Amino acid sequence: MFSPNGTVPDQFWPKEAGKLSSSPILSPLVPFENQTLVLKGISNQVGGDGDRHMRGMSCLLTGARLHPGNIQGGSDSPAGWASAISIDQEIRNFLQKNESTRTRFGSLEVGVAVPDRADPWTRMSYAGSNQPLAPLDDPYEMLDKLYGQSKDRETYASILDSLGSDLSKASKSLGAEDRQLLEQHMNLVREMEREMETSSKTSKLVHPEPELDPNIELVNDNTPQLARMQMDLLVNAMANDMTRVGSLQFMRSVGQARMRWLGVDEGHHSLSHEPDKNQDAQNKLQKINIWFAEQLAYLAGKLRETPEHNGEGNMLDHTTIVWVNELGKGNTHTLDDLPIVIVGGGAGFKTGFHDLGQKVPHNRLLLSLAQSMGHNLQSFGEKKWCEGGALSLV
Repeated sequence: MFSPNGTVPDQFWPKEAGKLSSSPILSPLVPFENQTLVLKGISNQVGGDGDRHMRGMSCLLTGARLHPGNIQGGSDSPAGWASAISIDQEIRNFLQKNESTRTRFGSLEVGVAVPDRADPWTRMSYAGSNQPLAPLDDPYEMLDKLYGQSKDRETYASILDSLGSDLSKASKSLGAEDRQLLEQHMNLVREMEREMETSSKTSKLVHPEPELDPNIELVNDNTPQLARMQMDLLVNAMANDMTRVGSLQFMRSVGQARMRWLGVDEGHHSLSHEPDKNQDAQNKLQKINIWFAEQLAYLAGKLRETPEHNGEGNMLDHTTIVWVNELGKGNTHTLDDLPIVIVGGGAGFKTGFHDLGQKVPHNRLLLSLAQSMGHNLQSFGEKKWCEGGALSLV
């Protein structure tokens, strides 16, 4: 899960080890404290062309430099796309090779309020060198991708109307546990359809036209509702084993989203550049980052309330969510102390707040994620940043 423009360090890092309640920004995750790991000291040291937002975004999951290119950002040298595959896609390909872990999609790239543009500031997942993957940020497109249904929004008919008889027949041949899971799945799809139908009647699920200033991005006031639809679809796809790897991208690096549902009218990126002494800006940035933490808590909650089909706990017990950001702090553009939060029991990682020291290359974290999924990589991205191997997180 990605959110942009750095965090507010004083309000993010827990004041007491293992106590998420001592962090205003992370407080929404208190219900998941026994399955949450907060890592300090992770640094993106990849370097190369491109400004720090570009490298922070497109090197975040690849651990590799950007190609030379003509995309100019800030005062740094221009650059192009990332030069290597991202860790989510590397794990996807690994799982797809094994019949027991192969799924229909392999991975799903999901977006929330991602602008309609393509550049290194808007892409974090890469299928390979020069192969950025665009996230789908429209729930209708996601529903169409998952279930092959494409219908007019104003006259949206129930998918279950066309599938209902087949599902009813299938349920008769299932055991009690599988029948319960099928019913939960059907109820979720019905609930989402009702939300979409209601939303289509009240407001269009599209981004409004931008103002004359191209640096200001308006974001729909119903973005919170769209976010929950997207997360519901992602969890539903995983529960049905359509995919085992997913990315959830909120907005974009350097994004100027104006989150009016939080009482924030200014662009997010502009606020992140305000000096620390601007208390009004700091308060608004705190609100924004708390909102992102609330979205992570919602996602974790949906996973926790979904039982595993084999009766071994719930989906959160077997899932790893990693919350990432392209910067440590917006007004300094630092790539050090990236705010990294890991939630879930899938990786078997330790929990609590752990300060790893200074400038630990984030490539080593990417290695840890791969190895936790059974993919025994010894290096990923630029090899020199993998010295020391995977982090000891178990």
